[in-house]
Amino acid sequence: MALWSGRFEQGVDAFTQEFGASLAVDRVMYKQDIAGSRAHARMLAAQGIITDEDALRIVEGLATIEHAIDSGDFVFDVNDEDIHMAIEKALTEAIGDPGARLHTGRSRNDQVATDTRLYVKELLRSLMGHNAALRGTLLAQAKIHLGVVMPGYTHLQHAQPVLFSHHLLAYFWMLARDHARLEQAYRSADLCPLGAAALAGTSYPLDRETTAGELGFAAVSPNSLDAVSDRDYLLDLCYACSVSMVHLSRLCEELILWSSSEFGFITLADSFSTGSSIMPQKKNPDFAELVRGKTGRVVGDLVALLMVLKALPLAYNKDLQEDKEGSFDAAKTLADALVCMEGMLATMQVNAEAMRAQAQKGFLAATDVADYLAKRGVPFREAHEVVGSLVLLCEKRGCGLEDLALEDFQQASSLFEADIVGSLDIEAIVAVRNTFGGTGHEAVKAQIALAEETLASQGPEGL
Repeated sequence: MALWSGRFEQGVDAFTQEFGASLAVDRVMYKQDIAGSRAHARMLAAQGIITDEDALRIVEGLATIEHAIDSGDFVFDVNDEDIHMAIEKALTEAIGDPGARLHTGRSRNDQVATDTRLYVKELLRSLMGHNAALRGTLLAQAKIHLGVVMPGYTHLQHAQPVLFSHHLLAYFWMLARDHARLEQAYRSADLCPLGAAALAGTSYPLDRETTAGELGFAAVSPNSLDAVSDRDYLLDLCYACSVSMVHLSRLCEELILWSSSEFGFITLADSFSTGSSIMPQKKNPDFAELVRGKTGRVVGDLVALLMVLKALPLAYNKDLQEDKEGSFDAAKTLADALVCMEGMLATMQVNAEAMRAQAQKGFLAATDVADYLAKRGVPFREAHEVVGSLVLLCEKRGCGLEDLALEDFQQASSLFEADIVGSLDIEAIVAVRNTFGGTGHEAVKAQIALAEETLASQGPEGL
């Protein structure tokens, strides 16, 4: 019999019972549900709404149920609609009337919202930890390979040489912003809706601040209608997960390219690669590809939740039952992806010579040759034109800028002198870019120090 059956002459049929149930999804929140009920019972007793003896029996009964679920001994009834009703029913069957008094001054609406917020806070703490671990690995690899030069790209074409460390740190800062979004989602979830009841509050003299404090919430939801219908914190979670997955997808795409025969910049560890069922020579970057593919799944979770909330009137509607599965999936998928990427980056082999060899191709010194002229008074646009003609000459001859003779340079501009040769050295080109945020060795060292400081300062402990 359903806990709300008093008003009904007939029960739901088997199909609608199964269709309307959410136990398969929300049973993961059993600890949060028990914690919320424990805090509510203690508050009811403190306010004189139930007796201290009833509260004690409730708390002890909940402890027994929690232990049974922990150990796998709790039997969930197929007719249990959700984790909240499953626990309340088991409690009432075990201790009688005190169990039936637990729901005084409370609705499933504020109960569900409380449990979900508590669970999401836990998910976000875990995600922030995984985010920090991946950033730590990026930082470690940047320090190890500080002197490695690689081609930088725009439009996937050779552009200018950069340090490999500088390239890795670009992803560090993406993930730092992801961490900030996760922090914001945590703060958004950190309001306690318990005591809002169904939608209008309650006539019982509840002490909402006490229950919020016991449950570790920063504050109490100020509006009962909003308290039971707000799912913005889940949108924040899904959005943070989506952006982070997009960043990981970009990194995966580069790892996939870099590990190909055409690039050969890195070699992925066997434990993060797979083979082919027909081609014995293959070593495929399957897990990077899978993270890239799962990005669409997480973005889909965000879009699905947005559509659930679109045009939804206040306050609670059954539509909101669809808020958890996608949100929890987004968090789980991102957590798995972060763990996978951390291991993949920690174990990859960096092929410095292959990167250096490619940095010699594609006229990566062209901008610096133009700067050479600009520093001698030639308007940059004119210098750009001169160097463009030199690149065209190289393409016709099938050589690089470094293969041109001084006479070739001086035919293009009389301002070229013998020291132009120094402007073609890849190491020198990288070394001089020491403006803040640049790819020069000193600038990257400073960036590493800033990254270490940022990583040390970001964390859920400060929330």
